[in-house]
Amino acid sequence: MHRDIFTEEHEMFRNQVRRFAEAELVQKIPEWNRVGMSDRESWRKMGAAGFLGPNAPAEFGGGGADFLYDAIVIEELARIRAHGLMMGLHSDICLPYITAYGTTAQKQRYIPGAVSGEIILAIAMTEPGTGSDLAAVQTTARRDGDHYVLNGSKMFISNGQIADLVIVVAKTNTQARPPHRGISLILVERDAPGFVRGRKLDKLGLRGQDTSELLFEDCRVSVSNLLGAEGQGFKMLMEKLQQERLVCAIGALASARRCLDDTVEYAKQRKAFGQPIAAFQNTQFKLVEMATEIEVGQAFVDRCMAAHVRGDEIVSEVSMAKWWITDLLKRVTSQCLQLHGGYGFMLEFPVATDYADAAVQSIYAGTNEIMKVIIARRMGLDSRTP
Repeated sequence: MHRDIFTEEHEMFRNQVRRFAEAELVQKIPEWNRVGMSDRESWRKMGAAGFLGPNAPAEFGGGGADFLYDAIVIEELARIRAHGLMMGLHSDICLPYITAYGTTAQKQRYIPGAVSGEIILAIAMTEPGTGSDLAAVQTTARRDGDHYVLNGSKMFISNGQIADLVIVVAKTNTQARPPHRGISLILVERDAPGFVRGRKLDKLGLRGQDTSELLFEDCRVSVSNLLGAEGQGFKMLMEKLQQERLVCAIGALASARRCLDDTVEYAKQRKAFGQPIAAFQNTQFKLVEMATEIEVGQAFVDRCMAAHVRGDEIVSEVSMAKWWITDLLKRVTSQCLQLHGGYGFMLEFPVATDYADAAVQSIYAGTNEIMKVIIARRMGLDSRTP
């Protein structure tokens, strides 16, 4: 079905991204998966091609285009399973904090490098004991003259090892009531004294993307590295989570489509009892059901993208999209693996890694249970503030 949210210019851009991905990235993915990290050369090539920060301001080197261009990059990287390049995290989750809340000096210092691929971004929210409860973060940033001194630890940080700049969620006021009013965002560069990279974590899926623990041991950064105003961190996080959850839904849906496409081709070729397994009615029904759900999901996600580009407030809708599409991805990969039979359990078949990669997507960027809590509150089912 034609997706009418994209113009001819968007589709030309998609073709450019697809050609680049096939020529420059596909052959690198096995090595990323082996070492657990992408390579800097690929980031720089992505930047040189104009695929990092298409939505970033043109005055700082970005494309100055609408978010749909970023969505195209997310879809095309998901299509080739280039999970090691967390472009969506870099361009569409981290970078918008700087473009929206950064000072002119911060924008001049960081945005051009982020767009060129010289500065790789990460955001450090989650801590070992907090999970989805951002208001309960224990990392502190104490003012000491012209510096903040950070102490604490973060867990499950995507791009944790490779990142050059990390947006750290920390408490600048531990006495604030309610606690979220004491949260601020601090920009920490990779060579900041006291900033320690912890373990690169060994994960079930997304093997090519580094996920790490980060430690701050009397880590000193200039007060000029404060992003926005003190005590406004939680508010800024809430304002940007709409796009983060939409990014998750876009990537998950593209991954589901690729997994199904591969399984359809496998079912046409694989024979059992003298005929392709695609000839069996059970196989047909399973494939049809998945194809239908993916198209239904695509219609909703496209509607969310169009509304987001217009500037609409769609927190409930993107929360719906995030939980339903990531759950759909888990169903699709599970059923596709089953249709592959024993071969589906073999890592040489992409469906096996699809299945493992799907597991975390209902967990990160706010668990799907948290998504339902947000929606319930906005439906008036809970008296607490959403």
